Amino acid sequence: MTFSSAIRQAAANSATKPSTKLRLRKAPLILTPAAVQRLKNLTNQDEPQFLRVGVKTKGCSGNSYMLEFTKKKDKFDEVVDQDGVTVLVDSKALLTVLGSEMDYVEDRLSSQFVFHNPNVKGTCGCGESFTV
Repeated sequence: MTFSSAIRQAAANSATKPSTKLRLRKAPLILTPAAVQRLKNLTNQDEPQFLRVGVKTKGCSGNSYMLEFTKKKDKFDEVVDQDGVTVLVDSKALLTVLGSEMDYVEDRLSSQFVFHNPNVKGTCGCGESFTV
């Protein structure tokens, strides 16, 4: 087979094969092992429950995270399945939390879910709200 016939053969093969477009996607939310364990403890019930993560307009800097338990997925929720735990990301909050890490932290005075968000441009002094 000559070089030019090999090129013609490759062009013919690519013309007949449907091309698939693969897109690399950034995970909407990554859960730490501590967050996964806490969510397993919280959702260990007869009926499946999901944690929905959202963002509300509130606070000094403009946005605040909202967490709620729900029994069903909304139509446009983004589903994050990790290590046997399912978390739903509200479609309105998807661009805000994209690439964030959700952790669970316990200390002497409190226990809470903490977000490490690379999109945050600033936070208020108390740390309860943020800007993107």
